[in-house]
Amino acid sequence: MIKSIIELFYPRICPGCNTVLVTAEKNICTSCNFHLPRTGHWEEKDNTIAKIFWGRVQIENAAAYLFFQKKGRLQKIIHEIKYKNQKELGIELGRMFGNELKKSHFSQTELIVPVPLHPSRLKKRGYNQSEIIAKGISEAMNIPIEPNAIGRISENKSQTTKSRYERWENVQSIFEVTKPELLSGKHVLLVDDVLTTGATIEACATAILKVPGTKVSVASLAYSSKN
Repeated sequence: MIKSIIELFYPRICPGCNTVLVTAEKNICTSCNFHLPRTGHWEEKDNTIAKIFWGRVQIENAAAYLFFQKKGRLQKIIHEIKYKNQKELGIELGRMFGNELKKSHFSQTELIVPVPLHPSRLKKRGYNQSEIIAKGISEAMNIPIEPNAIGRISENKSQTTKSRYERWENVQSIFEVTKPELLSGKHVLLVDDVLTTGATIEACATAILKVPGTKVSVASLAYSSKN
């Protein structure tokens, strides 16, 4: 009753289309959920994301959950997760992704590690959006998450306007494993929010694979084919 009264004066809005959410809807409306551009990558081992890393770094499995389109509803949703503190939205989408991954070859992963932010950026934003998404995946797959196993040793410049090579050059050697004992012998699921060229994931996976006995799979909430 109290919740209904609060929602009357402060309605919950869907970040994808700005319509008012009904009681049964959590963080995204039924229409936006239905129309999310899912990739189906987890059903095909040699998919578009997996091929990005061929000849670059050894990745066991790779998948993105959604196709990213500029000015589409997904861009609005990711913006809310990344910059507007919509953590529950990020967790829910991560949980939806995890429910698909656990039914596939990704079920063999043993530890979830989100791509880290540099401490200065984390302090400014207050949270790591990749960690929020990873929490939802962790809940769905029942796999532990370790957000502090790797860290950024330098703060790279924004990747948004850079070419494929500039993105690769921008992230080389910026990651280090801070807790190798947590990763040793583990099949790690590396989680990011949006994957474009794969440069960040490549650099992060390269650092992880220096730990003895590790394997790396990749799960990104979205994939953008734009450079």
